[in-house]
Amino acid sequence: MEPILIQDVLKTLPHRFPFVLVDRVLSVQGGEVHALKNVTVNEPFFPGHFPQEPVMPGVLIVEALAQASMFCLHGQLEPGTVGYLAGVEGARFKRKVIPGDQLHLYARLEFLRRGLGKTTCRAEVDGAVAAEATILFAVAKG
Repeated sequence: MEPILIQDVLKTLPHRFPFVLVDRVLSVQGGEVHALKNVTVNEPFFPGHFPQEPVMPGVLIVEALAQASMFCLHGQLEPGTVGYLAGVEGARFKRKVIPGDQLHLYARLEFLRRGLGKTTCRAEVDGAVAAEATILFAVAKG
């Protein structure tokens, strides 16, 4: 498949700057997604987290994974459907994410039943795991 570029990412996700955390979706196949978040020094959270040593907050890495998870359902959802974060299980952070990193987001759909779903996710930088989590979500008309 062709990558899903930011213009089409914005058609799928309801998020906008500064909260859209997926820049590109590289692949969607069989309920598995590989997406990218380019982490730049211009991110609005870096001046406060932390000025002397900028680190991407773990909660935003989890949010990026949750946003990437919605692409597991690419082409299956009606327009106007929104995914709402319902829970996070087993979140682990293994490496700092800093300006200049390219965060590779991987999500695998475990199930989607009656509007509730679950994905197993991981974020990597340079092939090293930065974070892992299981994301629970609900889909509904926005």
